[in-house]
Amino acid sequence: MAFVTVVFSLLCMLFAKKGKSVIKPGSGLSAEFGNNSSWVSPSGHFAFGFYPQGNGFAVGIWLLGGSPPQKTIVWTANRDSHPLPSNSTLNITTTGLRLFLSGRESLVLIPTVNTTSASMLDSGNFVLYSNGSTVVWQSFDYPTDTLLGGQNLTSGAELVSSVSEKDYSSGAFYMLMHQDGNLVAYPKNSGGYFVDAYWASNTFDDSELLGLDATGSLCIGILCLNENFSPRNKSHNTSSIYRATLAADGNLILYEHQFEDSVGSTNVRVLWSTSIEKCQIKGFCGFNSYCSNVTGDAVCECFPGFVPSNNSGNVSQDCILAYALDGCRSREAPNQMILYNITQLEHVSWFDTPYSVVPMKEKECEKSLLDDCDCVAVLYSNGNCEKYGLPLTYGRWLQNLSVVALFKNASGTVQNLIPSNFFPKPKSKVVTDNKNSLIMILAFTLGSISFLSLIFSVSIFFTYKRKVHKYTTLSASENLGFTGECSLRSFSFDELVKSTGNFTEEIGRGSFGAVYRGETGDDSQSIAVKRLERVAAGDWEREFRNEITSIARTHHRNLVKLIGFCIDGARSLLVYEYVRNGSLGSLLFNDEKQISWRDRLKIALDVARGILYLHDECEVRIIHCNINPRNILMDEAWTAKISDFGFARLLKSEHSRMRKEDDGTSKYLAPEWQKEAPVSVKFDIYSFGMVLLEIVCRRRSIEMNVSSAEEIVLSSWVYKCFAEGQLNRLVKEDEGVEWKIMERMVKVGLWCVQDTPSLRPLIKNVILMLEGLKDIPIPPSPAHPLH
Repeated sequence: MAFVTVVFSLLCMLFAKKGKSVIKPGSGLSAEFGNNSSWVSPSGHFAFGFYPQGNGFAVGIWLLGGSPPQKTIVWTANRDSHPLPSNSTLNITTTGLRLFLSGRESLVLIPTVNTTSASMLDSGNFVLYSNGSTVVWQSFDYPTDTLLGGQNLTSGAELVSSVSEKDYSSGAFYMLMHQDGNLVAYPKNSGGYFVDAYWASNTFDDSELLGLDATGSLCIGILCLNENFSPRNKSHNTSSIYRATLAADGNLILYEHQFEDSVGSTNVRVLWSTSIEKCQIKGFCGFNSYCSNVTGDAVCECFPGFVPSNNSGNVSQDCILAYALDGCRSREAPNQMILYNITQLEHVSWFDTPYSVVPMKEKECEKSLLDDCDCVAVLYSNGNCEKYGLPLTYGRWLQNLSVVALFKNASGTVQNLIPSNFFPKPKSKVVTDNKNSLIMILAFTLGSISFLSLIFSVSIFFTYKRKVHKYTTLSASENLGFTGECSLRSFSFDELVKSTGNFTEEIGRGSFGAVYRGETGDDSQSIAVKRLERVAAGDWEREFRNEITSIARTHHRNLVKLIGFCIDGARSLLVYEYVRNGSLGSLLFNDEKQISWRDRLKIALDVARGILYLHDECEVRIIHCNINPRNILMDEAWTAKISDFGFARLLKSEHSRMRKEDDGTSKYLAPEWQKEAPVSVKFDIYSFGMVLLEIVCRRRSIEMNVSSAEEIVLSSWVYKCFAEGQLNRLVKEDEGVEWKIMERMVKVGLWCVQDTPSLRPLIKNVILMLEGLKDIPIPPSPAHPLH
């Protein structure tokens, strides 16, 4: 095999040297002047230079042919950059190929060292040389959407389709050459996993490269994709050039350009193609749409309840919801519920993973769809109700598909949650004609009211006096102590200075400032005092009091208890119970400490139950916005407790993002945080998912000291190992793993860290899945694009 590869390479070099024109440093091209806008190969078949693109120009290589000459673009430099202005110029310099914009601004288009010449070869390869013959750069090493005769696609390299036949920017599909010799085609926005592939060569060869030779054979090692191809008989006056192009529709097509030397005309024919129907190509239609060929031509249509976000011809690239997905409640009136209609669509399906699959009847499935605020569509088939969140990907219509798709559409009306007949109407009083009875009733009623009013007034007077006396007594006291009558104590700053020994023993540093250990003077109770360093400007004292009032009402075993506070001018401090065993981070990332898998599961459930209480069970919903291992503390019984909740709004706006990145917490923030999205409970779900994966792997979510680049980002690394069935790579070899618990935690963690918020489960479902009481569907790749 190695001998064949060497011989093939030598033949390619000989073929390339047949035509070579030398371009010296100082030579240049101009986009404005047609005769000086390109360098042409000796045969006249290929040219390098400026060609029209959009409202300007691009730099590339094209194949000439026909009469009048037609340009077939085969390579483009910086294909996704903006069109170049008409007064742009190119120059060969000793440091490579330099591009001048508007006559003054310049940039290196192709950087090299000690360039002495360049050539546009008859093979279609543009080459830069050093010392006359040493190749320092060649376009064949950087293919775009096309391979030419003599060019290879090596392992890890890819072809990327163009947008259209007139727009050569990067399109919707790419074809990747894998290390195992398998050539696979994917949609551009996919993660490159097997479930996203729409075509594969299934050729497994040690050569690890796809090659197109000068005779038109497109092969991976000795396995040729066009194995039935044999060159047709040609006249002596005919020569051919071959190119394999990944077309804008996702198909790989092998062309032959036949040149008649005597008349200069060109005949183009297709020799081979992957020949995949458009509706079978994943990604041909965008998100939340489906491909249909009922009329013969492939057409993309939005699912019911969605509208196109942008259009290109008859293809709807992406579709978005036609109504705001705010959950079941109306934003303007929380006591009202949005009403939805159900739309059915038969013979359609998509390739997402459902987050719930439950056997039930179709009517029950419809009701379940209406009741589930996170669900926008279901697939009902074989008695199973499959629920899906956004986005819906790779949708298609198939005549023989016995599936019913149900979609939820907002009807535009709302329903009061409190019915109008909830309060009974007052009954009509019956009036008697007996005047004496009426007078007696009135007299008795007025007397009773007067007597009750007197008693009420006296009681109010004495109650007021008693409370005033109590308030006076409390205000006069300098040391209130921890009494059962006060749920939250107001400390003086001098008290806390004394309790902490002038803030000498720092035991940690959270998102809002340093934490110090101290003891109360009356009962020597250990406390943790946090000095807030980043409270918002403006009416901060009122906001601070409002927040601690809400926090004072929280009582849960998985939350760190707030004991008191201090406001002294611009200084704000919080007093917490002292949690003895430090943070979860110090426990997880200490290799010397052993943590069993049941203990890891218990810690995860402790944190999840604390989040459930904050989201759904306490009097006022609290979204933490900053869950990470440093904000999770372990008490003497190794119970996990969440701290720093309820104060996210107190961060200074100008520091909130920058400082979070500085202190290492940005890696736990949901992707939509950077997009200024409204705060939702799904922020905390994402952060919990990152913490859960760290509990599983006992490493940080971003780790630079790893053996390979693919291991740096923990969520991507975990998904890769999960998809390939190699979870053992995530743990140490000598670690006694309970694989069922580990797999359960990994699947839940991957669902929680989905880039798309609607795919993340609610925290109550997270707990059910961790406890093994709810089935966990196979999670998709976390890096779904946001739409």
